[in-house]
Amino acid sequence: MAIKTILVIEDDRFIGEMYVRSLKKKGYDVDWMVDGNDGLVAARNKSYDLLLLDIMLPEKRGSEIIDALRNEKHDLIPNTKVVILTNFEQDDESRMAMEHSADAYLIKAEITPRKLLAIIDHLSKTG
Repeated sequence: MAIKTILVIEDDRFIGEMYVRSLKKKGYDVDWMVDGNDGLVAARNKSYDLLLLDIMLPEKRGSEIIDALRNEKHDLIPNTKVVILTNFEQDDESRMAMEHSADAYLIKAEITPRKLLAIIDHLSKTG
């Protein structure tokens, strides 16, 4: 599955702008939301190939967004890859639950735009 459309849900302006600029430069169609409620609405209203999701967001946390979109009863985004991006240290149980619902779980402090693009390229190839 080639990734073309990406929704970034990230409240940190510096990080969000860095990701969006790098993604657009590589030719991706990118939408960016800075709070959880807007991010959830956007993810429900438009089909994206990839969702880059921060955990600590205003209005609604990333874990609540992923639970609302992808749960045991109904997956609203079955064809969307989900990458969790966080600097928030979580307990093992919470992290394992998030990893189960996501295609990748990344620590923001360790991810440069170049690494992020490589991960997205890899996810494109793993269908």
